[in-house]
Amino acid sequence: MKRRDFVLGAAAGAGATTTALLSGCTDSGESDKLKKELEAAKTKISKLESAVPAASKGSIEITMVSTWPRDFPGLGTGAQRFAERLTTMTDGRIKVNYFAAGERVKAFDSFDEVASGNAQMYHAADYYWKGKHPGWAYFTAVPFGMTYTEINAWIQWGGGQALWDELAAGYGLKCLPCGNTGVQMGGWFRKEMNSASDFKGLKMRIPGLGGDVIAKLGASPVSLPGGQIYENLVSGAIDATEWVGPWNDSFMKFYEAAKYYYYPGMHEPGAQLSLGMNKKFWDGLSKADQEIIKAAAEVENSIMMSEYNAKNGASLASLISDQGVKLKSFNDDIYDSFGDAAAEVFEEVQAHSPMAKKIHQSFKSSRDEIGAWAKISDQAYVAQRNRVLGL
Repeated sequence: MKRRDFVLGAAAGAGATTTALLSGCTDSGESDKLKKELEAAKTKISKLESAVPAASKGSIEITMVSTWPRDFPGLGTGAQRFAERLTTMTDGRIKVNYFAAGERVKAFDSFDEVASGNAQMYHAADYYWKGKHPGWAYFTAVPFGMTYTEINAWIQWGGGQALWDELAAGYGLKCLPCGNTGVQMGGWFRKEMNSASDFKGLKMRIPGLGGDVIAKLGASPVSLPGGQIYENLVSGAIDATEWVGPWNDSFMKFYEAAKYYYYPGMHEPGAQLSLGMNKKFWDGLSKADQEIIKAAAEVENSIMMSEYNAKNGASLASLISDQGVKLKSFNDDIYDSFGDAAAEVFEEVQAHSPMAKKIHQSFKSSRDEIGAWAKISDQAYVAQRNRVLGL
């Protein structure tokens, strides 16, 4: 017998016994005494029930929406994998009903669906919500921002999670890292990009603060969910697009409309994905269930990045050899122009609000400190390794 069943059963038994005695009692004084005992028993039952952890009180059913198409490699399959893992980790006690973009709400309606409480979770890139507050962008990726390992360090050890919590609470949300794509490609273009002036008049799908950067160069940034990019590129509604990297981009067949594939992307050096939850739902969970959800999200955060690293290389080789894609790097002139434009964008972000300024300054401080270490650790080693091996 479980401890919970035993203690509640014992208390209930005491109450039932008292009730039986009360029904057979004729003395008013004795009856009053037994009534008091009955009330005491009921109180004891109530206290014992409230003391039992929420995790043992029954099942939890969760509605989860996302910004990704169903079964989309990496992003979509990672979100689905998290949902399945959470259900498996709890032997089905926590049941997650997953809805891909468009199955319950449109991709960009995921935020409001969860903030309102109509759903309990979303999986998305939080920079999609920068129109609500520019601070959201920092918890996915910003121009000249952090790589996967760097943003993890900021979130977990540099005060990033506390700032994320503060920002999200204002919208009725609680967010956790739940996946990363790593350094992304610069994008697909119909023409060669030889100078910053080539961005003038360009209509490019690029969300987040990266879109604000190319706008400074005279381009028109367009924000589209993944499922709508291909048709817009093929039709000519947009001239260029960024998405993720070779594995995802080959699946999307962007090469059918644009052959020039540029790297590296200044806009998303380590795109962190988010598990967003309704805050009232989160606060109502037991500490045990909160820790289970954190663990499931952290596992996906690691697995997704590993999957991208494992599959991008072979996918890039195939794009070049099988599809005739022309791989190009942005030259220093373009990258310097990106840097100048990004500096302007960050000034505007900080002017938005004290909260935006606080997030930016924390992010910048961690980027500088962690980046200085990475320069003489990971970066220095990889450069020498590749030199020696001829990679």
